[in-house]
Amino acid sequence: MATALELDPAKMESFAATFLDAMNGAATMLMSSIGHRTGLFDVMAEMPPATSEEIAFASGLNERYVREWLNALVAAKVIDYDRDERSYRLPPEHAALLTRAATPSNLASVAQWIAVLGYVETQVVDKFTHGGGVCYHEFHRFHDVMADESAQTTVAALLDHILPLVDGLTDKLEQGIDVLDIGCGSGQTLILLAERFPNSRFVGYDLCADAIVAGRSAIEDKDLPNLVLKVRDVSQLEERDRFDLVTAFDAIHDQAYPDKVLRNISGALRRDGIFLMQDIRASSYVEKNIDQPLGAFIYTISCMHCMSVSLAQGGMGLGAAWGEELAQEMLIGAGFAQVDIRQLEHDIMNNYYLARLG
Repeated sequence: MATALELDPAKMESFAATFLDAMNGAATMLMSSIGHRTGLFDVMAEMPPATSEEIAFASGLNERYVREWLNALVAAKVIDYDRDERSYRLPPEHAALLTRAATPSNLASVAQWIAVLGYVETQVVDKFTHGGGVCYHEFHRFHDVMADESAQTTVAALLDHILPLVDGLTDKLEQGIDVLDIGCGSGQTLILLAERFPNSRFVGYDLCADAIVAGRSAIEDKDLPNLVLKVRDVSQLEERDRFDLVTAFDAIHDQAYPDKVLRNISGALRRDGIFLMQDIRASSYVEKNIDQPLGAFIYTISCMHCMSVSLAQGGMGLGAAWGEELAQEMLIGAGFAQVDIRQLEHDIMNNYYLARLG
């Protein structure tokens, strides 16, 4: 006869509270995404305490929707409410983390991922049964959100924070070197670099044709003859000794075969070149990620996107939490003799790997 399982009431109560907090947190993220996309956070940051009617008028939005959004974020303690004045206020301490002016600290941009990932929930549920993965083209707004987040974090920090991680790199770019960006998307990072360093030559490869088309349009508008974007599968990259700098911003772990891509990158570098890789700050071991502040988010975005798009290509499916241990192992295995890991204070999500051939 089976023995009745004894449950710990205190543990049950604690878990219930944790789960309810998570539900409210998810709701807050969805409302924050809307606040970012509609510009409501930006509008409120410039306003004194105001009624829903005044906020709706200032933002050019429907008052009824604005009021419901406001009330949701009052309940979430994101927005302050004065019941006597019926007025709402975005505290400056919150605005400093939720507006476009807060770059690169804008958390609201990241909140968009909840809706993007939820869009493919049905497809991912099917993959739990049948295996395989969800293809890039099945994600709604993926490249728009990726470009938005990149502009808020990577692009905004590129000149003052990221490039200085490599001693002398800015001077070399000033003089003129050959640069390749892997997984360039619409090329926002390269556009900034090409504008800032006209003596250097820049190439961007990405598998997504739509992103490349968007990037080429921006390049034409800015007249940048030193920048070229191409649709290219970097697992088939065969260039040798061509580039002085190769960059990859949050792109390697999504590849079908990261080990092969890294070998191709090492082959494409000149002997004194450097590979600058931004990738997720995590361990390869789940027990070491339990206390990672964004651990649950990292594994979730991996399950819903990073791992899945790799599996859709018949790949390894390493996922976002492939971790610095495996990343270093693969970099060494690809032919890099020296790998340094750096971190930036403003970026709690990523590590910055500096890999050299000799």
